[in-house]
Amino acid sequence: MDSIKKEKFRCVRDGLTIRGLYYRPQGQNLPIAIVSHGFTSNYQTTKGYAKWFAEHGYAAFCFDFNGGGLPSKSDGDTTKMTIFTEEQDLKAVVAYARSLPETDGSAVTLMGCSQGGVVSGLVAADLQEQVERLILFYPALCIPDDARAGTMIHAKFDPDNIPETFSCGPMKLGRDYAASVQNFDLMGEISRYTGKVLIIHGTDDQIVSYHYSEQAQAAYPNAELKLIPMAQHGFSKEHEQIALAYVEQFL
Repeated sequence: MDSIKKEKFRCVRDGLTIRGLYYRPQGQNLPIAIVSHGFTSNYQTTKGYAKWFAEHGYAAFCFDFNGGGLPSKSDGDTTKMTIFTEEQDLKAVVAYARSLPETDGSAVTLMGCSQGGVVSGLVAADLQEQVERLILFYPALCIPDDARAGTMIHAKFDPDNIPETFSCGPMKLGRDYAASVQNFDLMGEISRYTGKVLIIHGTDDQIVSYHYSEQAQAAYPNAELKLIPMAQHGFSKEHEQIALAYVEQFL
C-alpha cells in the first residue's frame, strides 16, 4: 500500500530513550498495534510485521528494548535488562502510542515474538482492558524453567550461584536476568489477562517447546492456539505467511 507512512519515533523510560519505527496509513482514530522483538534481537526482525499491521489499517510500532539486543538503537546496557525492564519499556511505548492525536487509545493490540511475547503477556496482564488483543509468536515461556536449570539458550551457569555477568552467545547478561525469574510464576501472571489471545507456535521449535504454548492456552481464559507443523523458532517465509493468515482471521 503506497499510502503507508514510515517515520522514526522515540519515547523515554526512566531516563533511557527507546527508539523505533512507526508505520501508519492515512486517517484518524487508528487502532494501535505494537510489535515486540525477541531476545538478543532488534526491531529489524519485527518491522515487516509492523508494516503488515499498517497495511491492515493500524497505527503500528516496532522498537528496540533498552539493553534488549544487538545491535540496538535504544539506550541501556544488556547486563541490566530483564523481562521486567522490558515490561516497563513496552508500557512506555503503549503510553506514547495512545497519546498520539491520530490513534484510538481504546483499541490496542500487542504482538510479541519469543521473549517479546512474554513481555507482551506481562503488559497485557497489567493493563487488562487497555489491551484489546494479544498475539504471541512462539512465546519464550520457558524462561523461568531455564533460569532454574541454569541453561538459557547458549548460557550455562550454576543456578544456585549465578555470576554477576554471564554470556549468552554474543550478548552479556547480568545476574538479575536469571535471578529475577527463578521464583516467578510466569504462567500464572500472564494468564490474569482476560482479553482475546492468539498463540502461534511451531512443532519443530528447538528453543521453546510448543508444550509451553499448550499450557498457556489452557491457563488463559480466552485463548486459541495454532500449531504450525515443522515450523521452528523464528518462522520461515512459508510459515510466516501461515501465521499471518491466522492473525488476519483473529483480527
